Amino acid sequence: MANAGDSLQLLMVNPISRIPVVAGLGYVERVRRLPSTFTSTLVPEPDNRYFRHAIAVVVNGEKVGYVAPEIAGRYYGAVVAHAGAPVTCPARRGSTADHETSGIELLLDFTTLGPEPAE
Repeated sequence: MANAGDSLQLLMVNPISRIPVVAGLGYVERVRRLPSTFTSTLVPEPDNRYFRHAIAVVVNGEKVGYVAPEIAGRYYGAVVAHAGAPVTCPARRGSTADHETSGIELLLDFTTLGPEPAE
């Protein structure tokens, strides 16, 4: 269980350094094989039938989930604008507190992508 010090530390972290990855049961085995830190590639999926601004998260050629929809909608244009060049960002496994409080297994760090696009 998370303690008060962990909660305070989370509040002081830049929010774009903690972008959650949505990963369903179909990706659990891939997620479990990942090291504690790694580099992910962001791949827009314009033909995704569930979310038109879907951004897949790929590691070592395998999809491990998606950027959370409420965030993907804001960054989709920036990822697409890279004109075919891969967009990468640092990533890490979530802490025990992340998993216990929200079920999040993976977090992306978007600080290398620049400021959050305006709405």
